[in-house]
Amino acid sequence: MNRQRSRGRPVRAVLNGPKIAAAALRIATEEGYEKLTMAAVARALDVAPSALYNHVAGKEDLLFLVEDAVMAQVDTEALHACAAGKIGARRAVEKWAHSYREVCALHTPLIPYLATMPISGAPKTVEMYELAVQVMVVGGVGEANALNAVVMLESFIYGSAYDVAAPASIFDVPNATEAPGLRRAIAARADSGGLSNPYADAPFEQGLASLLNGLVL
Repeated sequence: MNRQRSRGRPVRAVLNGPKIAAAALRIATEEGYEKLTMAAVARALDVAPSALYNHVAGKEDLLFLVEDAVMAQVDTEALHACAAGKIGARRAVEKWAHSYREVCALHTPLIPYLATMPISGAPKTVEMYELAVQVMVVGGVGEANALNAVVMLESFIYGSAYDVAAPASIFDVPNATEAPGLRRAIAARADSGGLSNPYADAPFEQGLASLLNGLVL
């Protein structure tokens, strides 16, 4: 005999933090932060706006969820390994910087917000900065300069993430007599390896090495 399913609360919750974060990140990435509202997230999840308030207090909480969802994509395994004494600081920072840049390149519309939002309320973000500072100290930067070093690298990473998305023609000049020095510099560059933007990876590697050399990592 078939029994009808009893009415009441579903076995699994319809909403949870990760689902809300994923929907909010999708809206922010595809439509912009100005379109990120409680109503928009509710529509994306096919729930009533009131249902969201059981999990988030308002748009500020949504922003923290987006920030944490992006930062959680950054691979911090090497930072953990360095903090545990398994690999050196320079190698750890190199791997972290590459991952951070890759993630930011996927979310370039969000960079202005990631660069200016407080980290309080975003636990994964706090964890990443804590590890990065620890690694800087392990590498001999010193506690007084550890956070400065992280911010310096982060500024470079954000800028390089934009380079990834830039067109290959970004330095093209139509007038054959214009900017001869620039033309010679472009012609003298090593082969880009077929990248969509030949001014992305090589400058990143060179710049990262220079920064780490300056930090004596």
